[in-house]
Amino acid sequence: MTKDSWWSLDIDHIVRAVDTDLSAGLSDREVNLRQQKYSNVVEMGSPIQPWRIMLNQFTDTMVLVLLGATVISGVIGDMADALTIMTIVIINAILGFIQEYKAERSLEEIKKMAAPEARVIRNGRRRTVPATDLVPGDLVLLEAGDKAPADLRLVSSSTLEMDESALTGESVPVEKRCESVCSPECPLADRTNMAFTGTSVTRGRGRGIVVGTGMNTVMGEIAGLMMETETEMTPLQLKLHVLGKTLIFICLSVCLVVTSLGIARGEDIMTMLMAGISLAVAAIPEGLPAIVTVVLALGVQRMARRNAIVRKLPAVETLGCTTVICSDKTGTLTRNQMTVKKAATFNQVLDIEGEGYHSKGALIDEHGQKARLESGMTLLMETALNCNNSDLRKVNGDYEVQGDPTEAALLVMAAKAGALERQMALREVPFDSERKMMSVVVDSGDPHLLVKGALDVIINSCSHVRKGQQVVRLTAADRDYFLSMQAKWAAGALRILGFAYRPLAPGWENFSDAQLERELILVGMCGMIDPPRAGTAKAVRTCLNAGIVPVMITGDHPQTAAAIAREIGIGSGRDVVTGPEIDRLSDHELYDRTLNNRVFARVSPQHKNRIVSVLKGKNQVVAMTGDGVNDAPAIKAADIGIAMGISGTQVSKEASAMILTDDDFSTIVEAVYQGRAIYDNIRKFIRYLLGCNIGEVLVMFMASLMGLPLPLMPIQLLWVNLVTDGLPAMALGIEAPEPGIMKRKPRPKKEGVFAHGLGWIIFGRGVYIAAITIAAFLVGYTWARMNGVDALPLARSMAFTTLVLGQLFYVFECRSERLSPFELGFFSNKYLVGAVLISVCMQLSALYIPALQAIFRTVPLNGWQWLLIILLAGIKVLWRLIGYILPGNLRLDRAAA
Repeated sequence: MTKDSWWSLDIDHIVRAVDTDLSAGLSDREVNLRQQKYSNVVEMGSPIQPWRIMLNQFTDTMVLVLLGATVISGVIGDMADALTIMTIVIINAILGFIQEYKAERSLEEIKKMAAPEARVIRNGRRRTVPATDLVPGDLVLLEAGDKAPADLRLVSSSTLEMDESALTGESVPVEKRCESVCSPECPLADRTNMAFTGTSVTRGRGRGIVVGTGMNTVMGEIAGLMMETETEMTPLQLKLHVLGKTLIFICLSVCLVVTSLGIARGEDIMTMLMAGISLAVAAIPEGLPAIVTVVLALGVQRMARRNAIVRKLPAVETLGCTTVICSDKTGTLTRNQMTVKKAATFNQVLDIEGEGYHSKGALIDEHGQKARLESGMTLLMETALNCNNSDLRKVNGDYEVQGDPTEAALLVMAAKAGALERQMALREVPFDSERKMMSVVVDSGDPHLLVKGALDVIINSCSHVRKGQQVVRLTAADRDYFLSMQAKWAAGALRILGFAYRPLAPGWENFSDAQLERELILVGMCGMIDPPRAGTAKAVRTCLNAGIVPVMITGDHPQTAAAIAREIGIGSGRDVVTGPEIDRLSDHELYDRTLNNRVFARVSPQHKNRIVSVLKGKNQVVAMTGDGVNDAPAIKAADIGIAMGISGTQVSKEASAMILTDDDFSTIVEAVYQGRAIYDNIRKFIRYLLGCNIGEVLVMFMASLMGLPLPLMPIQLLWVNLVTDGLPAMALGIEAPEPGIMKRKPRPKKEGVFAHGLGWIIFGRGVYIAAITIAAFLVGYTWARMNGVDALPLARSMAFTTLVLGQLFYVFECRSERLSPFELGFFSNKYLVGAVLISVCMQLSALYIPALQAIFRTVPLNGWQWLLIILLAGIKVLWRLIGYILPGNLRLDRAAA
């Protein structure tokens, strides 16, 4: 036991430990002394510095490449390129700044959860003070509607219940008992003698001694965990970072060689310098970061239409390689809305359809038919409706409830049964933890007492039972009937309530509460649970098919967690790992239990954070979903944190990378689908851009080695860069997902961008483009000299056009690594077809418009020259077309692939 295990000490020990008085509280002098040592403020670390966040946006390798390309473009007079690149840099910086600034606000949101004021007893007098002035030993008063202003050890309580769902994941308010003493290892959700900072009182009143303030509270520990978490680069960011450095080195080296060889061969120094600079601008894919950003942004728009709002662009790509989804249960896999699933009287047992507070849901009898309620069941529904302090109203076809979640579930059940007319209550005996029941007297012609509460308690107060229209004496067999049904339902994690009534004779007004609740007539029982969301089980199956391991992590009871896990297909639902067990496991054992058992219950925020950390330490790509404050540290620590938009706390949203606007687990599966498709598209345009750029570099490099004149002028290189790198690459980025994308296993976290032979494919196509370009140059040069024509303009025009068309044909092959463009549907990507047509028109303009001919130093081409260029540039696509047209057993494109 540590000095902080306040829940394991009785009240006398607490009073002595913090040196306070249960009646008078602390003196002002003692408060002033303690305030010098203790603070009730959750520390947020260093304040947010917007200028520093903005400055960090310009330190990425590829951004530095873009800035360098901007300077070079300006030096050689290409101001259009310089302005375009600078615009890209600024847009990237603004997007990055917004995302990072929002992320930093997550810690600040924790402060807003604290109560602004507290009612205390000091010097024997009640007073209201700022919550930040509280110190250990202060005596705090709590009533319904209050938030706990610090961590309190309760010293008195009267029907006190607190909503801890945001902190522990518990679906229903927790009944607090000041006299209980828990074990030192007791999980957070079971510390019934404590009130935690930021949790709300839903019923009753109480007093508590402050035992934890500021960073020494549970909420403070969560803030500390979040401050410890460092933001890591996503897989895509890491790969682009490495790629950028590699490309800079290779391209600048080749440009230096080309320039040096040209000067050594006697070429004009200024011409070669311009050629080298132009080649550097053309070869370095400065459009890559911009296209990645735009493609991710387009993916964000598609996901937003499917109820997933992405707050950090790289998260879209990270979803595509997710291997484990750690999900909170309450409000994520379930709706965080208690729902009655079963109801029973002696003569009738019903299954109740629907979930949460939706109005849809029929009452089904034992034969699977829509039930006609027998008189006892009608009375049960009326009891559920009238012995109830919550309110229900219908809004857009669904119910909106104010009040206790358990009572809300009873109101929805009664509404489904058609019981909507409430009777006036003449007297109420409120629920308390000793009696475990609530009673009201209603006047429906004759006064009746209606009772609801724990079945095993109510049944002991019953002398009779309702059987249809008859009321008969309660026998041992009758008791066994209901108690055995309770045991059966409880095994499925249903929470059981019993219902009873009693006609009241004149003079009942003089009865004591205890006298009222005697000689009751048992009506029946109901079972409720916070059920899984519709579609969750299907989403879990899809995850498993996609090689993703779903893991449930909840603060709720093990039995409840197991029942939900079995229903939706997470693990076996039998071997649930609890918080105290986690503390005894090594990291290796915890990793094995996570992947095999997959269900955790009664866990604390520290446990959630440790599970995420252990998984990440084993190179798993982890997504963490949740809605409560307790989920925020793990959400921030995960590779991708996912918060709930409806039920989620602001803290969890600010810590997240993505928010689900419908709070539906199945939306995550759709997000993974989109993430995989986006990463595929990123590989496609990397394949295209680098294949083209390598081709351009090799044309100049090979020509230099062969001692040829420059096959392309500097302005032509820049034109190729403009014509082929922009629109076609962008159109590749919005290619539709390929079939079967969710039947693949997740790609490894450390898998390179060039995995599965992509690097060799890119290099091979670069060599091919260079070879056909030089071939066209040599053919044109040779033919021109043989026919007495100015050789270099014609040869360069043929090489120039071959290079452009070779790249435009190549873009269709980049649409898939598995299928030919004809199997995908050649015209299915209309944006790509349009982009290629625009690029072709631009190239024709450079060849045939006199003003542009003078700028680009081109000449018109004739028929045989065009035929040669098209054959050289498009032979692979034409071969695949022929293969696609032939019958299946002669398919040449299969062999070519």
